[in-house]
Amino acid sequence: MLTLHYRLAAPDGRDWINTFGHRPATLTLGTQQLAPALESCLVGLEEGASAHFELPADSAFGARDPQRVRRVPRSVLQQHLADDVHIAVGDALQLAGISSPSGASAGATVTAVDDDSVELDFNHPLAGKPVVFDVQILGVL
Repeated sequence: MLTLHYRLAAPDGRDWINTFGHRPATLTLGTQQLAPALESCLVGLEEGASAHFELPADSAFGARDPQRVRRVPRSVLQQHLADDVHIAVGDALQLAGISSPSGASAGATVTAVDDDSVELDFNHPLAGKPVVFDVQILGVL
């Protein structure tokens, strides 16, 4: 188990997650709390260590898979959302039963909307993008 501050950002400096200056994160390695490539960066770091990693596109969150982008009829999507939910491009949705036959819940980003359907991207928002990963290890248990 690790207690740490970490920052996950795009190469241009835009933060995706940043715990520095806020409450630190506590993670257990091997439990999929972080992407495997990010976890591997943490292995061997000792308490008090700080590190900076630059992961190339496709590395941290894998390659972007065009087959994980689906157009869904609005009528089907509305069965999974509250009646008063307005859907717009850029919205992040947590959906069950649309992306997986097992009914498992999955996150999706709305990438297009028209009168009849909504295009959903089930890829991780950072899939296929290079990322910067800065860490400061506060505690190791």
